[in-house]
Amino acid sequence: MLQKRTVFIIIVALSTLLSGCGMNRDPITSESEGIWNHFFVYPFSWVLTNLADLFQGSYGMAIIFMTFVIRLCLLPLFMKQQKSTVAMRELQPEMEKLKEKYDTKNQQQAQKFQQEMMQLYSKNGVNPAAGCLPVLIQMPILMAFYFAIVRTEEIANHSFLWLDLGQPDPLFILPVAAGAAMFLQTKITMKDTPQQMKVMMYLMPVMIIAAGAALPSALSLYWFTGGIFMIFQSMYFSKYRARTETASDQ
Repeated sequence: MLQKRTVFIIIVALSTLLSGCGMNRDPITSESEGIWNHFFVYPFSWVLTNLADLFQGSYGMAIIFMTFVIRLCLLPLFMKQQKSTVAMRELQPEMEKLKEKYDTKNQQQAQKFQQEMMQLYSKNGVNPAAGCLPVLIQMPILMAFYFAIVRTEEIANHSFLWLDLGQPDPLFILPVAAGAAMFLQTKITMKDTPQQMKVMMYLMPVMIIAAGAALPSALSLYWFTGGIFMIFQSMYFSKYRARTETASDQ
């Protein structure tokens, strides 16, 4: 399960980086054609523009505020994903016993193994696909907001603090800060992960820093803000997982 999750994260990270290098940068408007543009990207662009008006023309504040709102809205999905992960972890000892009991290379025993695994899931009210579904729902939302930031023409023409939002951070402060936030968040999330899987702790932050150094600083601001939110979110669920494991041991 950890291997599949790691591969999925790598694919998502690579897709984000590659899309940033070769994405459609045409300004998004209400006239933009296509389901993706019209129903996903443009609504986020419209909200950002109107939020900037509320923040006296500050698109940087609009990005920060909208990032927190989106993350709050996605929080229930994250909770479901984490609870599913905890439930699967609690079943791990029984799953290992079943693996020792059956020779999965034998077709008949493999079928019996699968049947008992499904019975184990059903008995404990665990859906093995429940951990993946929230991720699949979140990705279109996060990617649409990502593209809205890049393709909203007004953002590229505004500044925030020392940043020209349409250009990379000249001081590289925000890309490094975004990478550091990603490292800390990943470290909290993956602290119980086997050592060979912890390459993600270093790969993801490096990719964020590299992308942030080349792409508009508005994206680094988005990644940094989301990273800060995810740090506190991961800390909370790390404590939740610890409480759950302690309760199950008693």
